[in-house]
Amino acid sequence: MPIQKVKARQIFDSRGDPTLEVDIITDVGLLRSSVPSVLVASPNQAQELRDGNEAMYHGRSVFRAVDAINNVIAPQLLKSRLEACQQMEIDSLLTRLDGTENKSKLGANAIFGVSVACCKAGAAKKGLPVYRYIAELAENGELYIPVPSFNMISGGRHAGNTIPCQEFMILPIGAESFADAMKMGTEVYRVLERKIATTAEINLPLPVSDEGAFTPELEEDREALMLLDESIREAGYEGKIMIALDMAASAFYKEGGYDLAFKTEDSDPDEYMEAETLRDQYLEYITEFPSVVSIEDPFDQEDWDGWLTLADQEIQVVADDLTAMNIDRIEEAIERQMANAIVLRTSQIGTVTEAINCAKLARISDWGYIVAACEGETEDNFAADLAVGLSAGQFKAGAPCRTDRTAKYNQILRIEEELGKDAKYAGLNYRNPLSK
Repeated sequence: MPIQKVKARQIFDSRGDPTLEVDIITDVGLLRSSVPSVLVASPNQAQELRDGNEAMYHGRSVFRAVDAINNVIAPQLLKSRLEACQQMEIDSLLTRLDGTENKSKLGANAIFGVSVACCKAGAAKKGLPVYRYIAELAENGELYIPVPSFNMISGGRHAGNTIPCQEFMILPIGAESFADAMKMGTEVYRVLERKIATTAEINLPLPVSDEGAFTPELEEDREALMLLDESIREAGYEGKIMIALDMAASAFYKEGGYDLAFKTEDSDPDEYMEAETLRDQYLEYITEFPSVVSIEDPFDQEDWDGWLTLADQEIQVVADDLTAMNIDRIEEAIERQMANAIVLRTSQIGTVTEAINCAKLARISDWGYIVAACEGETEDNFAADLAVGLSAGQFKAGAPCRTDRTAKYNQILRIEEELGKDAKYAGLNYRNPLSK
């Protein structure tokens, strides 16, 4: 039977900002999705629709997007007589109703909420877990459990300290299973917490960032790397846990250079780094800390020449702001070999079908893809199901702390248990498990 009802409302995300929730009612019941949001949206991604009225919710309310669903999308979706399991047709209809290149008319958040709710309803209609339904949509016959990318230390725009790197993450690639990876991650997290508290002479528990990571008062990235490297060794996981960085370099790109002191009063235009100098600093990190195996957004999203200076390295170079789930930019980045992996966030592109297509493009190009949650998260676990359904090698949802983060990791624990002996942990093949 066709979809019977579509209803949207405003709720709140993990940062206390308004966001969308969407209900889809079909003959198999009510299915619900909620929409995450990013702290700073890339101009290259599909655009959220917010009200912009500073007198209400500091301009962050989403009542216009609610109206777009209830008064535009819902009537047309019901009129179409489409069933929830017709995901491609539903997503095509949503894209046509919007009619813009960046989904700015109806809003990527409105389109995302409806698309994901329909995906869940389609899974229920077919009697499948969401991750298996996604695998079916993606024509993915082999399922892998991703390596969790735990955020341990926050800097950059995500923290009040002065270190420029936005995320210092760990990858338990030497774990035997996702459950074992959770054990490793939580143990390193606690060792790190004690080390930071002891060094700073402060009492536990420590404050954490939006993503659950610690925010120690450090002066430079190297100090954070030392702390993390020591914590991994003290926890007994040297060689089994690697380090990944998310530089989010667009945040400190100014006037053609890179201002690593952008959060301090010492910022001096004469000391802005050129791309080649910044590249050399990354190479120093890799040499000094061999456990560093991945760098995300090492350069500004429009500094294509800068990206090419690092592209020939053996490490994983991850494009997030550079590509922003924009298919044209992904294709250009692949053609020019700017990196070797992309971040997948469905909220940046709008529909489940488009996210699947991005994953397929990365896969056939021998690029890795990392399914990621957002800064402003909800209790919705769809990202976890997406990661397994697409057999992503890595899944980043923040620290092993805060319910909005651990909810996603707990969902993957359930999936791994459900798969039983058929569960395959990406592990050492984290960069592209399906290319084995």
